[in-house]
Amino acid sequence: MNARNEAAARLEGWILATKPRTLVAAVVPVLLGTSLAYADGKVDWLSAAIALVCAALIQIATNLINDLYDFRKGADNEKRLGAKKALNAGLLTERDLAVAATATMLAAFGLGLILVWRAGWAILAIGLLSLFFAWAYTGGKYPLAYLGLGDAFVFLFFGLVAVCGTYYAHHQTVSLASVVVATGVGAIATNILGVNNLRDIPTDREVGKKTLAVRFGEEFARDLYYWLLFVAYCAPFALALMGYGYGVLLALLSLPFAMKQWRIVALERGRALNAALGGTAQLLLIYGALLSVGLLLSRFGKPS
Repeated sequence: MNARNEAAARLEGWILATKPRTLVAAVVPVLLGTSLAYADGKVDWLSAAIALVCAALIQIATNLINDLYDFRKGADNEKRLGAKKALNAGLLTERDLAVAATATMLAAFGLGLILVWRAGWAILAIGLLSLFFAWAYTGGKYPLAYLGLGDAFVFLFFGLVAVCGTYYAHHQTVSLASVVVATGVGAIATNILGVNNLRDIPTDREVGKKTLAVRFGEEFARDLYYWLLFVAYCAPFALALMGYGYGVLLALLSLPFAMKQWRIVALERGRALNAALGGTAQLLLIYGALLSVGLLLSRFGKPS
């Protein structure tokens, strides 16, 4: 392999390992937390930008760590139905991923200290927990993903922690509305993992990865997807009743697209579920963008 081809192969490997498309799960909760903070009359745009970059860095580190440990545990093998992985394809080495994950986590920590200085020590606790669980999701002796705790992790950190933590950075408190927003976006983020786990039941079972889908079966996994969608679309109604105006109901425009993903989850098996996996990530972006716009519009209907 000549130098140009080798460089192209490594670039492909880094794109596969960092998974840029997954950044939507990190970015959307921060945008929603900031939009809600604006709707409630106070926003620190520099803190918002820092939180956004830190969230993206932690997501990238999590992706790198997941690929590294799934490869070591045998979960990523030739039988998997998902996208190609950099380690399996020989595009990167284990050392590459370990070094990159460490550097990315250090970068997130260093940048996060600026946010701590601006918003208080609670942000430090949030950041340290986020970094720890980025590793603990697939690393260590008792990885969360292998114990069936991955769904709870995603709901907590891509919902409650991300949205409420961002809101706290602006207001130094957590509101009931921030919990409602976090519940809605966290439910859809959890469904991204849910589709992945539903698709991977056979290979996960082989390597002892006891996801909820493995523990309770396909029917449970499909029902959970449906009920989490239901929870997500209750959130805009709750916000409207809490005084954030009818603009927040813009999120309902994404409902037909959500039902399209649900039909795929309900009817398809195996590799065909990849369409719903990508579609659910797109749904998170569409839902989050519409709800964010609705929250921003609600500011104009409130007294200054």
